Amino acid sequence: MAVSLIPVRYGAWFVAVAVGCSALVSGCAGTSSGPEGDDAEPAATNEVTVPIPPVQTHVLNTGSEPRIRLAPNAASGTQQNVTLHTENGVRQQVDSQPEQDFSTPGVTMPLAATSNDGGADLLLGRISCPDPDLEQALAAAEGSHAGLTISPNGAITALQITPANEASDSARQAVEQAFYQAVYHTVVFPDDELGTGAVWTIEQQISGGVTLDQVTTATLLARDGDRLTIAVDVRQTPRSNVWNLPNGAGMLDIEHYDMHGSGQLTVDVGLPLPVEGMVTMAGEQSYRVPNDTTRLNQRTNSTVQWLP
Repeated sequence: MAVSLIPVRYGAWFVAVAVGCSALVSGCAGTSSGPEGDDAEPAATNEVTVPIPPVQTHVLNTGSEPRIRLAPNAASGTQQNVTLHTENGVRQQVDSQPEQDFSTPGVTMPLAATSNDGGADLLLGRISCPDPDLEQALAAAEGSHAGLTISPNGAITALQITPANEASDSARQAVEQAFYQAVYHTVVFPDDELGTGAVWTIEQQISGGVTLDQVTTATLLARDGDRLTIAVDVRQTPRSNVWNLPNGAGMLDIEHYDMHGSGQLTVDVGLPLPVEGMVTMAGEQSYRVPNDTTRLNQRTNSTVQWLP
């Protein structure tokens, strides 16, 4: 990018980076796997289908006896009511300019889930948000549908979203981002038999302007019948040292990238969605305009919470 860029273009350019980075580092495929990305397949019914990259698991410790094979076993037609709450924050600073806040308002979505042979169907209830304008827009999204295609080990392989016809673009974007965040914090089980204290990794790529390797270390803290308490530690690492900006806006060199998260989830393998729990992510990133001294520093954070 030439040194002669005018300030106005700098501003628009870096705002695009803030939005793209915020989506990606929070664990969602914001720039390429969303409804405007190459992988999205909008249907005539207004449905958006997003394939989710495959997951690999590796057992580090099988835990104590007794050990059993852990896997989702919800019978078709099983119903569950749970609430998904997500937050997504990004603050950025260009050189010595004042730091700006590009965070998006958190959303709280009641979900009525019903298991099926391939995964689960979800019906959205009345969505709340601390931003009055967005909450008003989200009111029209009530009654939207979503679907999860789930493999036998619990990995989500596809996400389908069918927004209500009355939902605005801003409401649809908020709903989609919330689901993307949740999908990339799914607990996936290995084929091995596991007992209390078992530790395994869940490895997945998150594609975007830069591809991230996400490694989640899961620890089985307790098991009571079908109900599992699992601690998670999440780390994301870029596979490249270049960030390609959305819509052909250019690129940035990645000078520093740190993103780490942790949390605890309660999962009932007889139900389609987590019962409760929370995973938080936070980190700092530094980017540089190629062949220039201009730098962008970001502080990002995200939260995915399940409420009974």
